[in-house]
Amino acid sequence: MPSLPKTLTAAMADTVEQVEAAIDVLLPRADLVEARLFDAMRYGCLGGGKRLRPFLVMESARMFGVNPACALRAAAAVEFIHCYSLIHDDLPAMDDSELRRGRKTVHVQFDEATAILAGDGLLTQAFEILADPETHEDPQVRCKLVAALAKAAGPRGMVGGQMLDLIAETTSFDIGAITRLQRMKTGDMIAFSACAGAILGRAGAPQHHALQAYAHDLGLAFQIADDLLDVEGVQDEVGKPLGRDDVAGKATFVSILGVERARDQARRLANQAAMHLDIFGERAEMLRQVAQFVVERRS
Repeated sequence: MPSLPKTLTAAMADTVEQVEAAIDVLLPRADLVEARLFDAMRYGCLGGGKRLRPFLVMESARMFGVNPACALRAAAAVEFIHCYSLIHDDLPAMDDSELRRGRKTVHVQFDEATAILAGDGLLTQAFEILADPETHEDPQVRCKLVAALAKAAGPRGMVGGQMLDLIAETTSFDIGAITRLQRMKTGDMIAFSACAGAILGRAGAPQHHALQAYAHDLGLAFQIADDLLDVEGVQDEVGKPLGRDDVAGKATFVSILGVERARDQARRLANQAAMHLDIFGERAEMLRQVAQFVVERRS
């Protein structure tokens, strides 16, 4: 795999460091009877990861001159939602996975009930963070953030996509249905992340539309790359069990298109995503590089 551009590598590493520090502050260790809950929340959030969604938040915010401290709070909220979804997805009632990011999943490290509550805690705290005046002084901006995240993460977004993913275990899906499933399950949260900076920066409609179009193509490219990793990846690099979709008999982009056509489609989508950013000129260079990164990654 081609190495990441040094600028992108450094920028993503910097975001990981900042987000980890923010999460550490927002999820303090609690000297309470229910401390096990906070320990599980921290375990589920501070266990590594690319922090791609927070990076999209931070980069889109940078383009509009948003206060980095405000952007970082929004980025942490997005990561809380993402990590809650992973904790719940790994449960025996869902994917029944024992490995995530190269270590034990939350329900294995703690127990199933604690894992459910840890996910619930992260989900609800994400909205507490966005609603706090520290995230933005304008209450209308905060309301827009809360509403947009709720839509992306809820039954018409990520949660609905997960329901479709469960249905796909017993129902044959064509390429259109798979595309809708993945847009909801993965793409909508990526779209919110890319547009969060525009909301924080009170950007105009053309900027919003450009970022939404970018994120739409980026999300599909990301998922096709995920499907390819499930077939071709190395478990130690990916950090989770592979081949589960094939065992479950689920239709994926790879199972329908084949490996080579799927890889070609992912590259086309990545290039198309980058083109949507022309309106921003050089300010969007990092986001353009992210589009290439998502199809070249090994984890």
